[in-house]
Formats: sequence, structure tokens, C-alpha cells
Amino acid sequence: MIRRDRWLVVFFTLIFVAPNLRAEQPDYVIDLWPTTPPGETMDVGSEVDMTKDTDKLIGGRRIIKLGNVKSPQAHVYLPPVNLRTGASIVICPGGGFSILAWDLEGTEIAQWLASRGIAAIVLKYRVPTRTQTQNWLAPAQDLQRTVSLVRSKAIDWKLDPSKVGALGFSAGGVTVFRAAFANKRHYEKRDAIDEQDFAINRVMLIYSAGLPENTEQSTLTELGLGTQSPPVFMVHTYDDFVPVLGTTNLYHALKKAGVPSELHIFDHGGHGYGMRHDEKAPVTKWPSLCEDWLRRASWMDK
Repeated sequence: MIRRDRWLVVFFTLIFVAPNLRAEQPDYVIDLWPTTPPGETMDVGSEVDMTKDTDKLIGGRRIIKLGNVKSPQAHVYLPPVNLRTGASIVICPGGGFSILAWDLEGTEIAQWLASRGIAAIVLKYRVPTRTQTQNWLAPAQDLQRTVSLVRSKAIDWKLDPSKVGALGFSAGGVTVFRAAFANKRHYEKRDAIDEQDFAINRVMLIYSAGLPENTEQSTLTELGLGTQSPPVFMVHTYDDFVPVLGTTNLYHALKKAGVPSELHIFDHGGHGYGMRHDEKAPVTKWPSLCEDWLRRASWMDK
């Protein structure tokens, strides 16, 4: 566990330059599992940034493609106590269950949320799992464990245990979806942390993959969506290579189940933009829409 004082950065700066933030050190880095994580184990080699010089730049900058994660961790970014709203959100970067887009869809999102008073926890979940039968299972286990961990620290971190959300990008969206709408824990309890609830109170899915392209597919019916399911905020684009139908079908299922949710579909923007602003892609304004959604739920009020 690591504690660092990093909040000497002026709050004004955080507000106005959030889209261009660079990764800073988290307040805490916590190993999720006291022993070997549950499920399949693979010898994936040493953890490494797999970004190549020839990779496409996003917002004019490179991204960190973190690979070979076998020791999952929670990287915790806490706002100053006087700004803390009590809400917390666990962030699941995407990466096709092969790598984690660590800064683009992780640490940059954490700094944006923390600058708004929300505790942000970037989940370094296990990858690669792409070849596993259920490629989402180990990441979803890591997410449920993280949610319980956050609740176990609620008093110490001055958080509200009834306001624990999860935000996922692409494959991270699959992870959030599978963890948030499950009616059971995806692993056997290990210790006192797992005595805390694993329920996710609000869900944010940004260009999520893995959603059913048919409203009758078993993925939706097996989860048993109902009025107790968490509200969902969704963003997608028409020209995303991940079919927008998955997101619209989830919205349709949530509507039928009576779960108040919000959906934004843009005509242009593609996939994998994180929150790096692009004047030519209005979809990159989604953080302000998400802020409004969270504010209406009193998640951004101290």
C-alpha cells in the first residue's frame, strides 16, 4: 500500500485542463488478492508497456498499453477531503482483454473524476484473458473484489458505501456489465473484504463491447434485469467498429425492466478516444454529459 501527497496541483488547473492530464501517482496502490487470484492461472511473463512507436496516436499523444497483468491491483485517487463528495467510481480500461489502455481509459479518467470530488479507483485487472472460454470472468472477479474493497475502506477514505459506481471502456465495459448485473459473486469469498457488498450502484459504459446485438439473446435474459438493477449511462457512435446495436439493445432491455438510464449516440467518433478532446468528434464531450447525469443523482454534491 502506497500513500503519496499529490494534491498540491491547483484545483483550477484540474478543472480546465482535465482532457490533457498526464498520469500522476495514486494515493494508494492495493493488491487485490491475498494469495493467488481465483480462476485460471497462466504464465504470461513480466508486466510490460506494449506500446510501439508505430502505434496510432490518440489526441496527438501515445497511450500506455499495459500487458501481462497477473497481479491485479486497485490504484486509488482520492480528492482532497474538503472536496470529497463521498461517491466513488471504479474505472475499467479497455484493451480487448489483451492489454489495458492504462492512461487513455484509466489514469486520465481518474484525475478527471477526482478533480470533481469523486474518489476514482483504476482497476488493473488481469490480462490477457482473450483466449479463455469466458474472457470476461477474471476481470469481473477483480472488479467485484475491488467494489468490496472500496466499501471496506469507506470509513477510512470518507466515502459513502451506497455510492460506489463502475465505469468501463470497450472490453472494460464488458467487465462492468458482467459484474454489475450479476446476481452472485463470481468467486468464493476469501476474507473479511468479501463480507462487504459487491453491488455496483451506478454504471457508465463508454463504447462498450460485448453487449448483445439481439434483444432476445441469453446474455440479457440470464441476468434478469429488474427495477433493482443499477442505472446506466451509455455512450456510443454510429461509426464505431463495435456495433452500436449492442448498446441500444441494452438500453431497450433496461427500459423494459424499468431501470432509469441514459443513452447518447453520436454519428461520428469511432472507438478508443477516451476523454481526449477532438473538435471534429462531438462524442469526446461525453464527460460533461456524464457529469450532469452524476450531478442529478447527487453524486457530485459534497
